[in-house]
Amino acid sequence: MTKLVIKAGPYTFDAKLEEEAAPKTCAAFRKVLPYQSQIVHVRWSGEGVWIPLGDHDFGVEYENHTSHPAPGHIILYPGGISETEILLAYGGVDFSSKMGQLAGNHFITLTSGHENLMKLGNLVLWEGAQDIHFELAD
Repeated sequence: MTKLVIKAGPYTFDAKLEEEAAPKTCAAFRKVLPYQSQIVHVRWSGEGVWIPLGDHDFGVEYENHTSHPAPGHIILYPGGISETEILLAYGGVDFSSKMGQLAGNHFITLTSGHENLMKLGNLVLWEGAQDIHFELAD
């Protein structure tokens, strides 16, 4: 099992790659590690933060996809009718865009720090974009 450390805003989370359920998505993401970006609050999907990626192509199709990631689940939308994105659910999410319902590949699950998810979501909602950094755990 591949373990990650995710630093988002002032919070640190341990996580694991869902390599059995989403092997191609995990392999594609491992190629870009360490990965740094910013998260902003979702516009349509509820209690989530996302990394908009425009037309970036990770070269993956749907696998282990869902429209309702649980808090602490991270999904990758590979693009298509909306832009490519990575979304972290911190509460209830009904993944969608102005084009309608979407599904993304659940490829990372947080394994610690759940008590800070709502704090992170509210920080992004009320104070704006926050840095996020993904790296392999030691």
